[in-house]
Amino acid sequence: MPSYRDQGVVLRTYRLGETDRIVHLLTRGRGKVRAVAKGVRRPGSRFGGRLEAYSLVDLQLHEGRNLDVVTQAELLTAHAEVRADYARSAAAAVMVELADQVVQEGEAEPEVLELLLAGLGALAAGPDDPSVFVDAYLLRLAGLVGFPATAAVCAACQAPGPHVFLSVRAGGALCPDCAPAGTRAVDPEVVASLAQLAAIGEWASLPRLAREHPVARRTAAAYARAFVEHHLDRRLRSYEHVPRP
Repeated sequence: MPSYRDQGVVLRTYRLGETDRIVHLLTRGRGKVRAVAKGVRRPGSRFGGRLEAYSLVDLQLHEGRNLDVVTQAELLTAHAEVRADYARSAAAAVMVELADQVVQEGEAEPEVLELLLAGLGALAAGPDDPSVFVDAYLLRLAGLVGFPATAAVCAACQAPGPHVFLSVRAGGALCPDCAPAGTRAVDPEVVASLAQLAAIGEWASLPRLAREHPVARRTAAAYARAFVEHHLDRRLRSYEHVPRP
């Protein structure tokens, strides 16, 4: 079997037989990969503890017909503090669930991997409210795969904002001329919160947003979930388990 080397984040694992484990990975070079790690649940396994959910690993694999086979695994970043805390682990579960849904096997999506690593890194820092990073991640990932949430201009006519009408179906804020009858008007702080959540590259200010604008942030969070589930046509099963203030 041909072999290859790649780096990736462990999305989820499943038991196989008495000693093996199936590992779902999001890799840099091949997108989503499903592999079997043989003997990793056996006492004294060489790399069993390196293939835990949310870990970043460097791997040597053999190509298989249905599942690739892990032959070497080097732990790069464990994210053990994320697994050890319920709130952070629940937030990470949403992140890996959506990444697992949008990336296809055999199709490299390095920007999605980098966004996932940024989100996991933000959770590892020990925020008081991990859920705000979930809301940001959802909107940012949707933008990466072609569904940006528009806040600075009208999503329909591109008229400069700010605008106070929000539409999930239209993809963001709408001006008064483009907003259909019945479109919800929100406080301008909600639109500002939405813009901050969706802005790729900015994570450090999100805990402050959660502290100082809790009401606007909650409305923006509800919009973020509805937006992603509508445009990506995916129901986020793990979202309900994320604790929120």
